Amino acid sequence: MGTWTLHLWELEPLLIPHISWVEKILRPLVVYGFLLVAFRFSGKRELGQATLFDFLILLLISNVVQNAMIGEDNSIGGSFAGVAVLLTLSWVLNKITARSPKLRKFLEGSPTLLVHNGQVLDKAMRKESVSLNDLLTAFREQGIASVSEVRFAVLELDGKISIIRTDAPTPVSREDCVVEEIRRQVVDLESTAQTQP
Repeated sequence: MGTWTLHLWELEPLLIPHISWVEKILRPLVVYGFLLVAFRFSGKRELGQATLFDFLILLLISNVVQNAMIGEDNSIGGSFAGVAVLLTLSWVLNKITARSPKLRKFLEGSPTLLVHNGQVLDKAMRKESVSLNDLLTAFREQGIASVSEVRFAVLELDGKISIIRTDAPTPVSREDCVVEEIRRQVVDLESTAQTQP
């Protein structure tokens, strides 16, 4: 019976990328940037209401860009580097867009008003490719029988339609929300201070 030995140099093809580290980092960055722009301008409805066709397109896109991201490399180290680049890029973009409303609006867009005080805004519906059937479906999901019962219908960034009924209380201002949040934090701090000896 022979002995099995493993030498470190035998693991090199498995662990070390076959392409340069710079290329390994640049490939995912370029693909991510392209997909970010492509999906940003494909429309909100495309992201939120995925049909079977949309699902198949996403699967095919992921398969097509896989080779562009990894190149001629199938090493574990190379795949870890690619994942690290994508996660870091996502983290950096989240931090930056959290601090910059203008950049967030540029990258993610903004919600679109579809109904205002019972009036369907046809121009906005056409711009966002929302059909009347999609809007009526959202009404039915909220138990709304008529557009006259809707104060606002908003196409959100994730492609869903949010509805505020005409009988809903008037929304508070942003300043009211901040004051209420501060009050809640003070109450939490006071109750914590009282429970500690």
